[in-house]
Amino acid sequence: MIVMVLGLLGLLYVAKLVSDIKKQSEGPEEMKTIASYIREGADAFLYRELKTIGLFAAIISALLYFAIGWQTAISFVLGAILSTIAAYVGMKVSTLANVRVAANALEGGEEAGIMAYKGGAVTGLCIVSMSLLGIAGLYSWFKTPIPLAGFGFGASLSALFLQLGGGIFTKAADVGADLAGKVEADLPEDDPRNPAVIADLVGDNVGDCAGRGTDLFESFSDNIIATMILSLSFVYLFGEQAVIFPLLIQAIGLVATVGALMTLRKARDVLKTIYLSFAVTGLITLVGIYWLTMKYLGDIKLFYAGALGLLTSIVIAGIVLYYTDVRFKPTRSIAESSLRGTGVLLINGMAYGLESAVPPLLFIGAVIWGVFSMFGGGMLGLYGIAAAALGILSMTGIIMAADTFGPIADNADGIGDLSGYQDKVGKITDKLDVVGNTTKATTKGYAMACALMTSIVMLFAYLREIAVNQGIGLMDVMVNATNPIVIVAMFFGATLPFWFSALAIKAVGKTADKMVDEVRRQWSENKDILKGKAKPDYARCVDISTTAALKEMVLPTLIAIGMPIMAGFVFGATALAAYLIAVNIVAPLLALFMYNSGGSWDNAKKYVSDTYKKDNPEAYKAAVVGDTLGDPLKDTAGPSLHILVKLQNIVAITLLPLFL
Repeated sequence: MIVMVLGLLGLLYVAKLVSDIKKQSEGPEEMKTIASYIREGADAFLYRELKTIGLFAAIISALLYFAIGWQTAISFVLGAILSTIAAYVGMKVSTLANVRVAANALEGGEEAGIMAYKGGAVTGLCIVSMSLLGIAGLYSWFKTPIPLAGFGFGASLSALFLQLGGGIFTKAADVGADLAGKVEADLPEDDPRNPAVIADLVGDNVGDCAGRGTDLFESFSDNIIATMILSLSFVYLFGEQAVIFPLLIQAIGLVATVGALMTLRKARDVLKTIYLSFAVTGLITLVGIYWLTMKYLGDIKLFYAGALGLLTSIVIAGIVLYYTDVRFKPTRSIAESSLRGTGVLLINGMAYGLESAVPPLLFIGAVIWGVFSMFGGGMLGLYGIAAAALGILSMTGIIMAADTFGPIADNADGIGDLSGYQDKVGKITDKLDVVGNTTKATTKGYAMACALMTSIVMLFAYLREIAVNQGIGLMDVMVNATNPIVIVAMFFGATLPFWFSALAIKAVGKTADKMVDEVRRQWSENKDILKGKAKPDYARCVDISTTAALKEMVLPTLIAIGMPIMAGFVFGATALAAYLIAVNIVAPLLALFMYNSGGSWDNAKKYVSDTYKKDNPEAYKAAVVGDTLGDPLKDTAGPSLHILVKLQNIVAITLLPLFL
């Protein structure tokens, strides 16, 4: 009941944030017009996307009803619905905030940064509040967490569609706009003569806001559910408190997020303000976790584990920042290699991308080992690892606020350019855009840490259900690596992330080809567009990205859902655990490589544009090529792998009765 009340209060604070944003001026008519194009394009994409999700959800829920039971089916539907609602509300508010941030920049920009952050906070709070309400409500109804796996499955399905579909949309538009506009026509960023620019700005909302929002909704929900299922093995020690403990920790995180947002004040350095809100959230959360573990479960080691989880999120985000921020050696080195040609730039970017995957996995491995040892190993060690994962996820609301700050700031900068007010707003919106790129890079590292730790806890929950079925202890479940069937299952799991990524990247390439052809067609048929005397057909480019994204995401989605089901039926429940282990290891490594290399190429391009473009245009073109290659890696395939790895685990848990 406490968790549900706090979830409702979180939504009430969302309503206050939305009201505060709506009170702000939208600026001159030119800005309103551009903003309306973005809003209409985002709404059109999400409407068509939700129809596709609805069709898949109806089919899957019916199958779950007959194969598993009505409780799992209801949980699945509610998970899918709440995930999409949270994404829709967050995206809707980001398209309301972007024009107001641009308008405030026109008036001097005193509120611009804080307004963008508050707009992002709507997404973060919606994710946390709706997840807590859904899970707590279902647990109160069912009195057992087992059917809640369906909730996670529904959230995973929505996340895969919105992250993959949104990623294909946004990067096809971005790549098309860059190739046709920057490389061929030598146009600047967000030039109104480029027909693909509105589609690019729409993509920021459907990919970075709705897509990433459902990604973290899935991580947040899956982690709570898996820990609740795992906690059933500790009822003998802590009572029902062990099962409710995960919900209470995340409710503390929600309270901490609201508390941090209430302390926001005007500041010239928005990035410092954002990091200060992180610190306030983390401090309140730590105090809350300490109080909860001591008063509720009476074990100080659980507090230490949660604190290590918080530390892990900070360290991983810092590692990603080091490899993607131009202030540090890797990205600066990549940028400087543009002076020696495209080939060298691409080689350096790939090398640093591969290197960047090593430290995060080693650090997370050390944390898991350390927590397990702290609890003396055994079953309690597994619960400690779950507590560490809860510590990471407790920052979800405030981290997502910082992430959605990025597309709002980017859109505001684009609206200023496209409406003809670049000279008046550029100094402010350009700085906000740079801050947004930093926060997005930080969030990707955080999302990866969440995905990896969540998938590990989900694997424990899966093995726990096998142990219960076999009448043995969890630590006695054996996955025999000398069994050829188990090895083949691991091969299947290891190849899935590569196959899935290949399909996602090819989808961006095919759609970008169509986008470039459309831009060329418009310029060829109407010469006045490039002269600035005629308006391009922006809507046509939005429609191309929408149609292609919805078509291209179907096959990867079917493979992502079908592979664990096939592995379960073919190899059996125990070998499926080996399949999951392989996916859990390979997918995060590949994801880190892709979005870190892509992020470094992106920021290297910005550095080259500011530093070398005037005197060395060939260096800039080389950097644009690197950015073009990196776009589908960092914003389509890479983030989608977060969802893929969690989807494999939640499908296995949900359908386990069929594999036994």
